[in-house]
Amino acid sequence: MNQKEIYNKLLPYIEESGLHFDAPMREYTSFRTGGNAALLVEPANLFELFSTVETLNKEKCPFVVMGNGSNTLFRDEGYNGVVVRVGEGIDRIRIEGNVIFAEPGILLSTVSKKAMEHSLTGLEFASGIPGSLGGAIYMNAGAYGGEMKDVVISTASIQRNGMMKDRKVDSINFGYRKSIFQETGEIIIGVKLYLQSGNQEEIKERMKELNAKRNEKQPVSLPSAGSFFKRPQGHFAGRLIEEAGLKGLSVGGARVSPLHAGFIVNEGGATAKDIIDLMKLVQQTVYDKSGVMLNPEVRII
Repeated sequence: MNQKEIYNKLLPYIEESGLHFDAPMREYTSFRTGGNAALLVEPANLFELFSTVETLNKEKCPFVVMGNGSNTLFRDEGYNGVVVRVGEGIDRIRIEGNVIFAEPGILLSTVSKKAMEHSLTGLEFASGIPGSLGGAIYMNAGAYGGEMKDVVISTASIQRNGMMKDRKVDSINFGYRKSIFQETGEIIIGVKLYLQSGNQEEIKERMKELNAKRNEKQPVSLPSAGSFFKRPQGHFAGRLIEEAGLKGLSVGGARVSPLHAGFIVNEGGATAKDIIDLMKLVQQTVYDKSGVMLNPEVRII
């Protein structure tokens, strides 16, 4: 990929401050490690996002879209393409009665807080999830018995051919940590949620309770991507890892958290290779001991 050529093609649409050569993706992901992207684009609004996608498609340039980077790991070799980061500027929110209209770059925790301020219940589970709304829809994020599929009415997205697509919830094909967007490559640009009316104090108390539980049982002080593995049917990943004697196991600067075996953490200086090697070691050991193959929840690029 010719970074300079793509840069010049994007410059009429994107402010210079939103274009970054050789961008260190460790600064944009919660694992705080990984290689560089040839070019990072940070659109400041939906028009810039549309223009970016249109230009990259026209130039047949490889690109990936990310949000807050809380569930993404870039390999140490980096990414020889364009990373489109959807965040600040594409984060507007509007609430009308029980319906929330929001753009994908807004943090999920912010949406949860706004819902509470409007006495709307159903998003308490999301109050401590660090990702963006778009990323949460992409992977059907969930915690403590709640999932995004429970509150989504519809989405608007850009298809890879540049055409707009509106989807009702039943065509999003939500499953456990999956959605149709993982298959189609559509880029979410708008989300419509429906929540129930509730008691603001009760909602606030529930959020406080869940965040206290998260802070007590999860290694929130260390860089990680949250639960690293998907929950296997009929099992819990953390329990299988612990039963295999892997709690606290480390490879380089990466460690299976001694606090919660379902988390892989960066204890300082971990490379992406350390994390991936530890992942493979955990997968093989758990499979040898239980016959269950663990699959990563984290997107590895």
